[in-house]
Amino acid sequence: MLRRLEILPVPGLPEVGPGDDLAGQIITACLEGAADGFDPVGLADEDVLVVSQKVVSKAESRQVIVDPDDPLAHKPLVLQESARVVRRRGDLIISETKHGFVCANAGIDRSNVAPDVALLLPEDSDRSARRLRDAIKHRANATVGVIVADTFGRPWRRGLTDIAIGCAGLVPVLDLRGTDDAVGRELHVTEVCIVDELAGAAELVRGKSDGIAVAVIRGVDPAWFGEGSVVGDIVRHPTEDLFR
Repeated sequence: MLRRLEILPVPGLPEVGPGDDLAGQIITACLEGAADGFDPVGLADEDVLVVSQKVVSKAESRQVIVDPDDPLAHKPLVLQESARVVRRRGDLIISETKHGFVCANAGIDRSNVAPDVALLLPEDSDRSARRLRDAIKHRANATVGVIVADTFGRPWRRGLTDIAIGCAGLVPVLDLRGTDDAVGRELHVTEVCIVDELAGAAELVRGKSDGIAVAVIRGVDPAWFGEGSVVGDIVRHPTEDLFR
């Protein structure tokens, strides 16, 4: 079956601060639209909301004040937020976070924030996604999937892409093992990381400097929705990892 996806940016979200009602701000931006003439995106059952980690971390007060004149002031926080250091090169630290993510500087970010602020990853991004999903269902009467997305580099490849660091209401990995390919051969190893693909697609309309923190993806296969989903299901267990 051929499927068509719509990926819609959601402008109009105000600057998010500690303790803000992020779900309410997202609902308002989706249902009322922005002041600059964009039509409201709306919210419907089986929409997928992809939400920037930055606004989630800000709303959850995951920001730390650092010396604005010291570009390395956040480095002690990297070790604090790391379960282990994977590699160092100069000032760059590749570490494994307490969530199991392997990334630069434990995911700590100083871009698109005030000069004296360092943003930490949410303590539990799956919980963050569940809270947003539950609030949208309760207050907007829409059963949606939610992805919390962040920008990561990738080993052996240049460039950055957005991936899922939290999800709710979606099957993180679509297991195609045991099904047939287009010519009838049985697939033995194929597992598709649906939530990463959706996160990367949404980034194309959100951009890195456009101030668009949320996108709605419409037309997602209903089979990709499911309860009890966690991004931890994506992280490869050390016993299956050939590179540790």
